[in-house]
Amino acid sequence: MTRVAAFFDLDKTIIATSASAALSRPFYEGGLVTRGDVLRSAYAHFLFVLGSADADQTERMRKHLSELATGWDVDKVRQIVAETVHEVIDPYVYAEAVDLIAEHHELGHDVVIVSASGSELVEPIAAVLGADHTIATQMRVADGRYTGDMEFYAYGENKAVAIRELAAKQGYDLTRSYAYTDSITDAPMLDAVGHGFAVNPDRALRRLAAERGWGTLTFTRPVALRTALRPPTPVLAALAAVALAVAGVWVWRTLRRR
Repeated sequence: MTRVAAFFDLDKTIIATSASAALSRPFYEGGLVTRGDVLRSAYAHFLFVLGSADADQTERMRKHLSELATGWDVDKVRQIVAETVHEVIDPYVYAEAVDLIAEHHELGHDVVIVSASGSELVEPIAAVLGADHTIATQMRVADGRYTGDMEFYAYGENKAVAIRELAAKQGYDLTRSYAYTDSITDAPMLDAVGHGFAVNPDRALRRLAAERGWGTLTFTRPVALRTALRPPTPVLAALAAVALAVAGVWVWRTLRRR
């Protein structure tokens, strides 16, 4: 008997912000990034929130982040996340997304988190959400450090390719499966399943959803993740990756002082 899966994008679909820029402040304090890097990340997030970051801007930011991480010690990255979590532990997820994930599990469906963010950020969040699998960007590591290259970039068509590969491995019937995302760049992800849904869609995705007959959902109720899910403390320690709000306040204060 074939199985059914629900594939969820992360940024602006499950969480009300961008996971990839969340570690700007603690990484700055840990000496991994400069003030300029923090400000560029904040600007990229500003475009992201407005929904005005196009594919070219997204690709430039991917290249910038990849170059930025070159040479970083993987253990130090994990240490910074662990040590700063209690300062920035105010992650928010959409309550509607939490409820929807629970509904899929009650129906016996597997839940898969699909994100262009690095696996180091995605996997801890997915664990708290109770996801069964993740599809995320994989950074290449040599001698315990990031090389700056990517083993796999989970973006655009690559998401659909990874979904099909996982479906073949796990025995998912994609014609009966579901996918949820907010961005037009994830249209291949919605095309890969029988039940696609645009969540808080950008303008282009809203138009395409109407043409393709995809459903449209609006998520409006972000809630503290630990309140919604009540995860155990050891797992909660990995959630610094969704604390961008704190980094944004820090940047604003820095600019205000200047």
